[in-house]
Amino acid sequence: MLIGLKSRKMIPMVTLHHFSEPLWVAEMGGWENEAIVDLFAAFVEKSVEALKPYCDLWVTINEPNVYMFSAYVEGVFPPGKKDLKSALVVMRNLVRAHARAYEIIHKSQPSARVGTSIHYRGFKPASWLPGDRWAANTYRTLFNDLFVRPMKDGIFNTIIKRERIPEAIGTQDFLGINYYSTDTLRFDLFAASELFAHRFYPKDALLSETGFIANLPGGLTDAVKWGEQFGVPMIITENGVEDSKDVLRPRYILEHLHALWQTLNGSADVRGYFHWSLVDNFEWERGWTQRFGLWGLDVESQARLHRPSVDLYAEICRLNGISYEMVEKYAPEALASLFPQPDSGD
Repeated sequence: MLIGLKSRKMIPMVTLHHFSEPLWVAEMGGWENEAIVDLFAAFVEKSVEALKPYCDLWVTINEPNVYMFSAYVEGVFPPGKKDLKSALVVMRNLVRAHARAYEIIHKSQPSARVGTSIHYRGFKPASWLPGDRWAANTYRTLFNDLFVRPMKDGIFNTIIKRERIPEAIGTQDFLGINYYSTDTLRFDLFAASELFAHRFYPKDALLSETGFIANLPGGLTDAVKWGEQFGVPMIITENGVEDSKDVLRPRYILEHLHALWQTLNGSADVRGYFHWSLVDNFEWERGWTQRFGLWGLDVESQARLHRPSVDLYAEICRLNGISYEMVEKYAPEALASLFPQPDSGD
């Protein structure tokens, strides 16, 4: 795959950990067992040695914040726990494993660029009430900041206490940002398993077909502004929407890339963009119920199914931009926001 990408003049990025574990690792406690740091280091060393002739752009761990929350707070990923104490142990080991991986990769391949992919989520309080503001701040700290902040200053801030992981400082050549949507939060005393918060989208938000994602492109701008505090270049490592009928996706792509372009005009240091995803994928605990691909997939035959977004994204890549004609063809409902016309009364 890497050779094929390079032969097509594409820059490959390899992610070394993306949620799943071998069964024997899960049976020994997975990321709750600190022995996994050494095991992951050995895996990284062998993987990089094998693949470095074909790749020098690496993500050590994809969305460690999603992994922690899904597996140890919400309990929808294996091992299905709902235990914040265990979640924090897991995140601490993930930070330490990343730091080890960073050093191993650079020792083997000094020219490498190494980073992580953080699922950035916008968290906005539903009102000015202290409870709502507390809920939003708690999610920002534990979901957005907890993993990535140690790479800047070594501080592992769990709100309850601050620890130091000094070996993590400076172990990030770029920050990968995965952005999909933004949540509004209301404090809920009866939602202990969700950190005492009810999350929802604005009533007027344009939703994906299962209601999983709201089309809120301004959140991508917020994500980049958030990422600037870490002082390293950024890459948008995931951005997309589930849409089996390909009705919302063209508009979502165009409006999010437009928001990113506006941010770049403000001198943000964003070096690349990866759309999620090329082809429909098995979406973890949600299986085939969500279709994120530019190309659809027939699960039985594995045949790829052409969607209009394939042609749209190809046109964007060829032009290296967005044209009025492109928007008019694929998402005319977005013309007013992307190409506003001057007021004829002026």
